[in-house]
Amino acid sequence: MTELDRFLAARDLLLAHRTDYETAFARFAWPQLERFNWGLDYFDTIARGNGATALHLVEESGHEARLSYAQLSERSNQVANFLVSIGAKKGDRILLMLGNDVPLWETMLAAIKLGAVVIPATTLLSGDDLADRLQRGKVRHVITNAGGAAKFDELPAQSLEGISRISVAGAPAAATGATGGIAGRPDWIDYGRSSSAASTFSAPEPVGADDPLLEYFTSGTTARPKLVQHTHQSYPVGHLSTMYWLGLKQGDVHWTISSPGWAKHAWSCFFAPFNAQACVFIYNYARFNGPAILETLVRHQVNTLCAPPTVWRMLIQEDLKRWPVKLRELISAGEPLNPEVIEQVKAAWGITIRDGYGQTETTAQIGNPPGARLKPGSMGRPMPGYPIALLDADGNPADEGEICIDLAHRPLALMNGYADDADKTAEVMRDGYYHTGDVGQRDDNGYITYVGRADDVFKASGYRISPFELESVLIEHPAVAEAAVVPSPDPVRGFVPKAFVITAPGHAADEATAADIFRFLRERLAGYKLIRRIEFSDLPKTISGKIRRVELRGHETNRPPAGRFGEREYLEEEFR
Repeated sequence: MTELDRFLAARDLLLAHRTDYETAFARFAWPQLERFNWGLDYFDTIARGNGATALHLVEESGHEARLSYAQLSERSNQVANFLVSIGAKKGDRILLMLGNDVPLWETMLAAIKLGAVVIPATTLLSGDDLADRLQRGKVRHVITNAGGAAKFDELPAQSLEGISRISVAGAPAAATGATGGIAGRPDWIDYGRSSSAASTFSAPEPVGADDPLLEYFTSGTTARPKLVQHTHQSYPVGHLSTMYWLGLKQGDVHWTISSPGWAKHAWSCFFAPFNAQACVFIYNYARFNGPAILETLVRHQVNTLCAPPTVWRMLIQEDLKRWPVKLRELISAGEPLNPEVIEQVKAAWGITIRDGYGQTETTAQIGNPPGARLKPGSMGRPMPGYPIALLDADGNPADEGEICIDLAHRPLALMNGYADDADKTAEVMRDGYYHTGDVGQRDDNGYITYVGRADDVFKASGYRISPFELESVLIEHPAVAEAAVVPSPDPVRGFVPKAFVITAPGHAADEATAADIFRFLRERLAGYKLIRRIEFSDLPKTISGKIRRVELRGHETNRPPAGRFGEREYLEEEFR
């Protein structure tokens, strides 16, 4: 049996049991691989003569781009040959800073075939963040668009020494100089040159399954972003678990609303759909428009939709029943989704949004696959191939504790480690387990409910408080658009829960609103869990949109021993 045969056998087992969790979990085993190039060995094999749509991009303007599996295979060969022509080789780091444009998929696939290491980056990066990635990532090549090129122009020249820069701005050949540089940017190479490269490709060097492929900078919610390293098997093959969680089938039209540069984009806009031989669908928009998104779902007959909680919360502001969608699977990812949102969508479309859990360091670890019984509020059960354990503070198995992965049965999908930090790698892979830093609670049927980050959970008056639990109640109030709960020092209780709140449109951030929120909470929360302080405020976020609770906790350390902390803070005791 070839390595491709092993990969396909593992994939096909999950597809055959996509609605039979017990059988899939019991029978699945990660394929044993040694030399495996997912781009050449798998993708090119399934793409040969395959006219099915692999990638479908739709713009707000109405412009569309489609590539079949065969076309994407050929274009990625051309890009791989183009990269070789400019000096790229196996192991070179390529910073890929593009939006949801066709060259993103072409380059990702080309880099896999070549054996280069891709460092995906959001187009929002600039200044010191961008320079940090170039330095710590040991970048040799940059591929970006016109907006990205302008940001590189602002960096010190020494930070760009030895780095080839490629622009996908779309300059025609006539606008390039004699050296291939783009007019007005002589130091940049035109990506358009790839269209004249050969359409067949052979890798100059073989690729090992454990060779590095992707290096992701994390979002940095508590500290400087870490550099997560994945291999030619941990993400391409590891995302079989993600494919299973999403519930994808061959020929599906799958849309994940996600921005390039973050791991979730590779999860669900690249590896998982292509593993299932589905179509990756993308609708690019400048500003969120609920009716436009819903109309897009209908017009393009999207089968499966994955979106972050923020999108779901905005979509339920519309009358969902008005749109006759063809959806079969609905998925939420990024952070736990509040039960109220799930119920509203189910009432409109008769489909339950399925939650799941994973990290940049892994693929989908825990989830609710299609066909399985759902437990409200739970993110599901361990995915096939994931030996999940919950460990208490002493490192013993427990029904509530840190979500960990047993390294005695290490899943193929787990990262190599942090590329630039051996100490941090050792810290999270200690005592025979990979430690996620998240806390979960497991019931008698094996369903795991998210409690919160280990460093976010706190005690108030001796009781353990889960910020997420309180935030889930807060978000049910019509005046609350978004909220974050942190511990606030209190001279009597030690700490009390405090909520930072962004109000929904049409609601004032004033005393009357605070009074109504406190009343609402008293009706729904036990006394020891009650939020005692509310502050109307913007929420500090990472560049990927995750709330930086570390900043909010730091803010509270400076509060006075009594009274309000600022004009926009309100105390529960004032409204009894």
